[in-house]
Amino acid sequence: MKPAAFAYYEPTTKAEALELLGELRWGAKVLAGGQSLVPMMNMRLAKPEAIIDINRVKELAYIKEAEAGLMIGALTRQRAIERSRVVKKRSPLLAEAILFVGHPPIRSRGSVGGSLAHADPAAELPAVLLALDGWVHATGPSGTRRIPAAELFVGPLLTSLQPDELLTEAWFPFLPPGTGTAFLEVTRRHGDFALVGVAACLTIDQQGICTRAAVALLGAGETQVRSAQAEACLVGYQMDGQAIEAAAAAAMASLEPVGDIHGSPEYRKQVAGVLTRRALGIAWGRARRRSQL
Repeated sequence: MKPAAFAYYEPTTKAEALELLGELRWGAKVLAGGQSLVPMMNMRLAKPEAIIDINRVKELAYIKEAEAGLMIGALTRQRAIERSRVVKKRSPLLAEAILFVGHPPIRSRGSVGGSLAHADPAAELPAVLLALDGWVHATGPSGTRRIPAAELFVGPLLTSLQPDELLTEAWFPFLPPGTGTAFLEVTRRHGDFALVGVAACLTIDQQGICTRAAVALLGAGETQVRSAQAEACLVGYQMDGQAIEAAAAAAMASLEPVGDIHGSPEYRKQVAGVLTRRALGIAWGRARRRSQL
């Protein structure tokens, strides 16, 4: 199939892109990697009046290490994340999750900002950002504002970005010493969208007490879900198998997944519980090694 007719714009600077967004607003879609938008246009699930192609806006492609986290430009390719030594060293959860995103050709074109702005409930990067308590920077006519991940994803393929705002940067905060992380997901075939997945972070002190926990699930709701119920079973408690079992059960009980032809709500809840238990077990093991307990 072919997309419906649209106007095409190709800015070369962020300022030009923002000016176009301000003029075109709801009628325009921003094109970065195009791995989600182009298929949707070809199937006529999306019919934007105009496309603003930001692939020539090179100032939006970078990975920078700051004191508190990684700053990643919106146009940074997912393949660049995969190959980055800085990401591997400083953000192991992101490095692990990026390998679950599609296939190498998809990651070569797909962008970090595109994945976050598309807000697919089954996507990996939004879950990682949510688990790390990260945020994005969005720039519009009034300047740049910071949007926490918990406030960015508001529905299926829906974010809190305004029509004249451009997602320009994502922040992936560093985690404290004594932290272990893990990312797991289940797909029908390698590279498919996840049926269910989980990003888990655990921080333990020298006595083995959990001081921070994050459990973010994908494919288990209308957006990525942070399970406060599971985290409450962990923070402040001595880490052991019972705590992990309780957290997994709490995560499963708190979910209200949407079923489709690939999996019923009951199936997704069951898988979410299993993946949460396994991911927390891996994260705990990694945290213990890093704490030398």
